[in-house]
Amino acid sequence: MPSAFLQKSILTQVKEWLLVTLGILIYVTGWSMFLIPNNLIGGGVSGISSMIQYATNGTIQMGYSYFFLNAVLIVAAIVILGMGFGAKTIYAIVLASVALRFLPGLIPVTIIKTLAIDNGKLLSVLMGGIITGIGIGMSISNGGSTGGTDIIALIYTKYHNVSPGKVILFLDFIIIGSSIFVPSFVPELDPMTGQPVLDAAGNPITFRMPLAEKITTILYGLILVTVNSYVLDMYISGSQQSVQLFILSKEYEKIADAISKEMHRGVTVLDGKGWYTKQDTKVLMVLTRKTDLNLMLRYIKSIDSNAFLSVSSVNGVYGKGFETIKK
Repeated sequence: MPSAFLQKSILTQVKEWLLVTLGILIYVTGWSMFLIPNNLIGGGVSGISSMIQYATNGTIQMGYSYFFLNAVLIVAAIVILGMGFGAKTIYAIVLASVALRFLPGLIPVTIIKTLAIDNGKLLSVLMGGIITGIGIGMSISNGGSTGGTDIIALIYTKYHNVSPGKVILFLDFIIIGSSIFVPSFVPELDPMTGQPVLDAAGNPITFRMPLAEKITTILYGLILVTVNSYVLDMYISGSQQSVQLFILSKEYEKIADAISKEMHRGVTVLDGKGWYTKQDTKVLMVLTRKTDLNLMLRYIKSIDSNAFLSVSSVNGVYGKGFETIKK
């Protein structure tokens, strides 16, 4: 029965929450595995939180400051972007805060040393930027956010025709540049094991990062947010692609009603004529998200297995249910 294909609202919500969860865990993994071990600074609230952790010699860990700073922005997200966004953002921030607190300690030191420390900061910046960009993109495209400048970017792009990645990139440049005024204390690492060197009392031995190294860290940070914003834009633009369908079927009325009333997508009925048969016919034109295509195809085939369909990708679909032309 066609309705069997339309258990969409619950399944879609479950899928979105799962993808937000996966996106956050991917994001935190990028920080925990590649960025924090190399004392690198990124943008957004995560960048500010990393600066606080380095400046306090690890006394205030990223998870705590990350949660506190993001809590200030939650109210703005709920008021401007709606309760649906706010609920997922609260969940994402809490999950990210907990993960930032515990995940770094769960990743084996040998893996971090092999993948991040031994391969140098440049590779860590590239890998960290790609992984965190995918995580942010997965979260944003499913209605969530990793908080901080992501929230600011989504609020800004709601009223301006600018990609979220460009807004985040601008804010991140400011945050990373300001890190030169904040002292950073980094642990002394054993070159053989990659673990912190301990003093007689069992505490890690740390030293203040020299100015020249801080300047280098800032340059790495700029590379990081550039890669991050590029991956974010690529992910979001891919997840928001739309398709155009032309449908020819004798059951066009049933298909049009189903798409309009059940799937809540607009349908345009066009007059056509088959030149071979010389018979008049009706052609349905439908625009929908690429992510909804498989569901719609199965639904159409359940009504008329002999329906003839044409599917093509389109760019720049604006209007209700799609993108908005911003002032």
